[in-house]
Amino acid sequence: METSELAQDLRADVETLWAYHDMGHRPRRCDVGIGLGSHDLGVAIHAAELYQQGMFPHIAFTGANAPTTIERFPRGEAVHYREHAISLGVPAEAILIETEATNTSQNLTNSRQVLADAGIQPASVMLISRPYQQRRAYATCRKVWPEVDVVCSARPLSLDEYIASIGDVNRVINMLVGDTQRITEYARRGFAIEQDVPEHVHAAYQRLVDAGFTSRLI
Repeated sequence: METSELAQDLRADVETLWAYHDMGHRPRRCDVGIGLGSHDLGVAIHAAELYQQGMFPHIAFTGANAPTTIERFPRGEAVHYREHAISLGVPAEAILIETEATNTSQNLTNSRQVLADAGIQPASVMLISRPYQQRRAYATCRKVWPEVDVVCSARPLSLDEYIASIGDVNRVINMLVGDTQRITEYARRGFAIEQDVPEHVHAAYQRLVDAGFTSRLI
């Protein structure tokens, strides 16, 4: 299914969730960039671009594997991200990796330890993620690493551009729906700080659930 084939009401709901997860942070220089592992190699591409723009002197890539990434990144998300960033011109010595994390909380706590082991104690971090992971990454960081100043960044792609880059509209919609659920559920479980979920966002989420986009729900 292409985005153009989505029923207009469903497309509007997908756009609503897409906009909700974009934190709208303006990139600014930070002590370190943390690239959060996933199936999306665009995280490594964007981290390399930001490094080359002088946004941070060090990158920490973090991530083991999930069922959705083991075939794409058989040696682990962080390892493949590092290799790709180096191929884009980032010096190997500027990159640290964390290869054990399997969720966002571990991504952050493990990266913090890897950085500390390297003598790096950042006061500010830029979280680099999939576009629709920004809000959850922010809420998690504020919970598990509250003393750092955090800014979120993702490739500045439209919804259509992002779906084209992934090549699977259903996967993207299911992930958007799953991340929206996690904003509320992870705060309830104590994994993240609470985030406001406006009524129109909740309504869009519920319509997409009712339409069958449920494969990434907890």
